[in-house]
Amino acid sequence: MAGQLWRVVAVYRVVTLAWAAALIIRDHDSYLHPATGFLMLAIMIAWTPVTIYCYSRPSLRLPWFIAVDVAVAAGLVLSTRLVESAARIHSGAPTLPEFWAGAPVLACAVAGGPLAGLAGAAVISVADLAERGGPSESAFGSAALLLIVGGVGGYLVQLGLRAEAAVASAARHEAAIAERERIARGIHDSVLQVLALVSSRGQALGGEAAELGRLAAEQESALRSLVSRPAMAGTPHGSLDLRGLLDPLGGPAVTVSCPAQPVLLREAAAQALSAATVEALGNVTRHAGPDAHAWVLAEDDGLAVTVTVRDDGIGFAHERLAEAAKAGRLGVAQAIVGRLRDVGGDASIASAPGQGTEVELRVRRD
Repeated sequence: MAGQLWRVVAVYRVVTLAWAAALIIRDHDSYLHPATGFLMLAIMIAWTPVTIYCYSRPSLRLPWFIAVDVAVAAGLVLSTRLVESAARIHSGAPTLPEFWAGAPVLACAVAGGPLAGLAGAAVISVADLAERGGPSESAFGSAALLLIVGGVGGYLVQLGLRAEAAVASAARHEAAIAERERIARGIHDSVLQVLALVSSRGQALGGEAAELGRLAAEQESALRSLVSRPAMAGTPHGSLDLRGLLDPLGGPAVTVSCPAQPVLLREAAAQALSAATVEALGNVTRHAGPDAHAWVLAEDDGLAVTVTVRDDGIGFAHERLAEAAKAGRLGVAQAIVGRLRDVGGDASIASAPGQGTEVELRVRRD
């Protein structure tokens, strides 16, 4: 949308240039210095394509260039005194650039919103007032028009950009929902069916196969909950409610406790906390023992969000983490600690043989 707005500025500038040229050609016989009037027109003709080219490229839409654009327009307004007679100026004759001087004001509004637009309008209005030698009806009329262009135009630009951002966000959310539904159908037709078969056959066989069947049933339940829950919409500030990521992790062997109020975090941090929690629960399933139960507790103190994963499994000696890292097994270091570090958080793991394991994941809101 920004590119379209700058094209509007370019069209306005060309149209108002044609209008200013028509007035100069029509009134040159009544000018005190007609040659100077045509010189001012030549400057406008030369400056117009320069601004159109620069405003068409984002890398050239720099504040200093917009300030120069405003200064050129203000200088041409003041140059009217070099062309017109004092009698015609005092009688309310239009300035030499006329409506063309509003183009930089419109550029300020598009680039910086209503405040920048009003600032540009104020500069051109002061130049118009100085050119006329003091307050007059025509000076007030021109100032009012410029302030409307700068203030109201800038406000409408902001509304348009916000609306475009909202539409783009909604489109991304709809695309995410469609992709999620496609993946869910694939999982339902393949993975879930296999897990259900393993669960039923394992329980029918008994013995160690029954334990495999129980684990398959737990994973099937968790996966069904994950793929069936509705996709979460981000907030206008790009945040996610962490509860929506943690609640589906609950199951027969996992208890999840979250605050009653939304736990909003920036999307990257929420996803990192969720993924690290999933990895910690996976370690419980793999290493804590067949009868282990896990508890997930999310806490929000305003400054930071902490997720604690605790289990009552067999635990392990603290030295095992360092030994695993030396052996190249970096599951904890990368999937838990590394994930949190990437989003400015930290993780700690405490365990002892026979005393279970506690993993604390913490992300600061700043």
